[in-house]
Amino acid sequence: MRQTVKEIVAIGIGGAIGTNFRFLLNTWMLTTGYPYGTLIENIVGSFLLGFLTSWFLVIVPKEWLKKGLGVGLCGGFTTMSTLAADSVLLYSHHPFSFLIYVAASLFGGIGFALLGYLLASKIATRRKREVAGS
Repeated sequence: MRQTVKEIVAIGIGGAIGTNFRFLLNTWMLTTGYPYGTLIENIVGSFLLGFLTSWFLVIVPKEWLKKGLGVGLCGGFTTMSTLAADSVLLYSHHPFSFLIYVAASLFGGIGFALLGYLLASKIATRRKREVAGS
């Protein structure tokens, strides 16, 4: 699949923004001693990606914008590798905490992605009807 320069730049900019937000959130949350930062960023990122996925099905933007926000911003903000590393560390020190963390990450991520998807579907469909009626 051929990508345009505009799409590549949008992904790079979105990724830089998402990665910096992740860094700031994790830096702020490091003092807690528990990987809340990773949990929050993955749940918020799942909600945002679910929202954008649904929104883009109704309100179709330019391809570079979809890729910049989805692949770039959400991909840069969320992190599977840190989730995995945090899980291993928790398991080695607090096995019960590990189970809670993995369950919260998995079910929270999927649940919030679904919530974002449904919310965007409702808002975007209503907005499209309003614009069509104008």
